[in-house]
Amino acid sequence: MSWETWSFAFSVTVPNLLMMLLGILLRHCRLMDDRFIDGATKLVFNLALPCLLFFSIATNHPQLRDNFALVIYGAVGTIATFLLLEIAAKWLVKEPRERGVFVQGGFRANTAIVGLAYAMTAYGDEGVAIASLYLTVTVILFNVLSVITLTRSLQGGNGQKIKHLSLLRSIVTNPLILGLLSGLAYAQTGLGIAPVLKQTGSYISGLSLPLALLCTGASLDLRAMFRSSNVAALSSSAKLFLVPVLMTLGGWLCGFEGATLGIIFMFSATPTASGSYVMTRAMGGNATLAANIIAITTVGSFFTTALGISFLRSWGVI
Repeated sequence: MSWETWSFAFSVTVPNLLMMLLGILLRHCRLMDDRFIDGATKLVFNLALPCLLFFSIATNHPQLRDNFALVIYGAVGTIATFLLLEIAAKWLVKEPRERGVFVQGGFRANTAIVGLAYAMTAYGDEGVAIASLYLTVTVILFNVLSVITLTRSLQGGNGQKIKHLSLLRSIVTNPLILGLLSGLAYAQTGLGIAPVLKQTGSYISGLSLPLALLCTGASLDLRAMFRSSNVAALSSSAKLFLVPVLMTLGGWLCGFEGATLGIIFMFSATPTASGSYVMTRAMGGNATLAANIIAITTVGSFFTTALGISFLRSWGVI
């Protein structure tokens, strides 16, 4: 395996690891506590991440007709892996309230941040152009399906009957979904954004990833991670191995190749999105479990991404 392959995975993955390690250090030094983490998490979930998603889509002006087959495949593949993990959760996860965290950790990829970084690093502007609508439809589905699985498991875990109206309300009022849909709607108008608004949006958006990663690191329970909750291990295994293999193999069988197949693999091979921790904590789920899944997949994805790229390049399909 070439040094360039390792260097590529290293340059994208390690900064995320370092930010989480900084969060652990700040918590140890008592510069971050539960009160700060709660406030920062709400800020990221309700403002910074929605703003990031809005501006990343609104400024790209993606056109559906140019990537229709890829968009359809991304939607079908995401729903299929979600349903597969929903079925598996009933058999593998004993605690009902943790099933939603297991499912979200296994299928929800960090396409909005790490995925775009992969696409830009590997294919430049062509990669970003190909990835933009694939990113849009998958991130919308990630957020909608995450709200569904978390709401179902949290309500079901309390022995309550799931209220479909409450579930629908959770979806349509989710700040991340609102940010995505608003960005997509604005992008279709073809209008520009005033420089002063774009700069302000850039400042707010810039808070999202570093603050989410710091809070994730500060919330890690390292002892729990290393004695290993089998739920975290199983969810991480699905994210690192099962989902990328299924998505890439399915894409190849559907006739995708080159940069398009490369983006399918890279997007599915990204670690679990840091937004999964933010959403889990905001909805009252097991945030420590979510944080441990993010940590395991962030470390593991460095190796699985590099190995996958090397294998697919040696086969000449990307």
